[in-house]
Amino acid sequence: MTARRIHITAGSVVAEAVLDDSVTAGLVWDALPLAVAAETWGDEIYFAIPVKAKPERPRETVDMGDLGYWPPGSAFCIFFGPTPASRGSEIRPASPVNVFGKVAGDPTVFNKVRSGTKVQLERA
Repeated sequence: MTARRIHITAGSVVAEAVLDDSVTAGLVWDALPLAVAAETWGDEIYFAIPVKAKPERPRETVDMGDLGYWPPGSAFCIFFGPTPASRGSEIRPASPVNVFGKVAGDPTVFNKVRSGTKVQLERA
């Protein structure tokens, strides 16, 4: 399977990400394109998407740049640093997420994104 790459545009921030071969990634890919207002929670932006995925290898901590799906809120999450739930330098979602992809390049560009910014997701 060829890599599934997506473009993420949020205000002045433009990034690319690569989705993995998980079921969650396939459901997200099938839902594209999307345009949704972002929320922020520490160094995470997230937004509800029209995808219903079951927990799939859920992780309590994630890595810088990971894309996660948060089952309780049907939310797409982009992690670029500690959240209010983090202990020390770890990156901890509110509750376990399905990691389904990774930002290509520097994920800290998402520091510029504020709550309410429209995020556009599209196939690259």
